Amino acid sequence: MTHAIRVHDYGGPDVLKWEVVEVGEPGPGEVRIRQTAIGLNFIDVYMRTGLYPQDALPFVPGSEAAGVVTAVGEGVRDLKAGRRVAYAGPVGAYAQERLIAADRVVKLPDAIDDETAAAIMLKGMTAQYLLRQTYKVGPKTTLLFHAAAGGVGLIACQWAAALGATVIGTVGSAGKALIARAHGCTHVINYKEEDFVPMVKAYTKDKGVDVVYDSVGKDTFPGSLDCLKPRGMWVSFGQSSGPVPEFKITLLSQKGSLFATRPSLNHYTANRKDLVATANDLFDVLKSGAVKIAVDQSYALAEAARAHADLEARLTTGSTVLRP
Repeated sequence: MTHAIRVHDYGGPDVLKWEVVEVGEPGPGEVRIRQTAIGLNFIDVYMRTGLYPQDALPFVPGSEAAGVVTAVGEGVRDLKAGRRVAYAGPVGAYAQERLIAADRVVKLPDAIDDETAAAIMLKGMTAQYLLRQTYKVGPKTTLLFHAAAGGVGLIACQWAAALGATVIGTVGSAGKALIARAHGCTHVINYKEEDFVPMVKAYTKDKGVDVVYDSVGKDTFPGSLDCLKPRGMWVSFGQSSGPVPEFKITLLSQKGSLFATRPSLNHYTANRKDLVATANDLFDVLKSGAVKIAVDQSYALAEAARAHADLEARLTTGSTVLRP
């Protein structure tokens, strides 16, 4: 008997139900995984509320986990039972066991434990494409990262600092400011006490930053645009405070011939080659010690509703895992 969290109707944390499910045998190109650790992410909230509608109800939320392969389907050649693996992307992670396409999982190095893997697959690969692909960060880069003490933020700010960038981070409390500063931020702005736009201007001597990484959305728009230097890039990759309001594209011209993009991990890892390269780059920076991961919170998978409530109340920092 195996269990999973299922959502029958969109809504608040209480719609997350702990239920018995049937898993079955893997089909062609699939593997079955016994999951050992599951990552918690804000995208899970978007799925639960219906902001990101799913194909059908009920569904099992969650997008990243680590575990052990227990069976392989026809045509799977490079994975065998007993192999440690991890993934980010395919919905259905809030389960003790699941089926998944074999080409969507990656092999875990021995040096990376399951909890760390579950905590970094989605957030870490997101940091990878943001810093290494969407905008290539280097020693001459000055950047603004909103929610710097969040799951993606703590990874990305460490990584950006290791690449030599000057990192300005925003946070929502004095405690989170200390955390962000300890994880690569050169300057930290508590947006509940300070207006981040003039602070960024002050830190950059009115030049502005090269790139803004914004997962907050409504509350940081259009302020994020006002922080950019001419021809700078605004990278909107989330909306924890609500969707960005609709705006006329001429606004980008008015504020300095700005670039704007709304990327997603799925598009950066759509083919197997890109997925493996992105994951391996992440694993390498972890093994080098340039980026350190702390799992700051863990909950039993059956308590996913409490974990969601805490996440939405901004009571969590860094990475959180659910234990199957």
